[in-house]
Amino acid sequence: MKKFILRSLIGILFGGFIAVLFTNLNILFGNFETIDSNLFLKNSLGSIFCGWFFTVGPLYFENHKLKLHQQTILHFFTVMILYFILALAIGWIPYTIKSILLTLAISIVVYALFWFAFYLYFKNQARKLNEELTKI
Repeated sequence: MKKFILRSLIGILFGGFIAVLFTNLNILFGNFETIDSNLFLKNSLGSIFCGWFFTVGPLYFENHKLKLHQQTILHFFTVMILYFILALAIGWIPYTIKSILLTLAISIVVYALFWFAFYLYFKNQARKLNEELTKI
């Protein structure tokens, strides 16, 4: 529970930071003199919520009762369903079949690349630890 709360706080703070950063970049480089307060509120709350579930979601991988494929499936569906509901409700993804399918395809490819990279990283770490253990 302590880890969940800590990750929640980190995700909320990171999401808020991203929202403010992108708003400031938009103002600086987008030639905006004012911003729409309703749009800012909607997008910043969406960013905060995204930050939260993207930092809490990986807790599946710390549940050692689940096998790796179960952890991956649960994490993937949790993150994708929450993101798509949020992105469609806020308007980050246009509500068209083409946009939804394109976003889904890109999300699957990016998820697979990140998953594979983390898998190789942790596999390499396990190999190094095993080599160190054999030296003892």
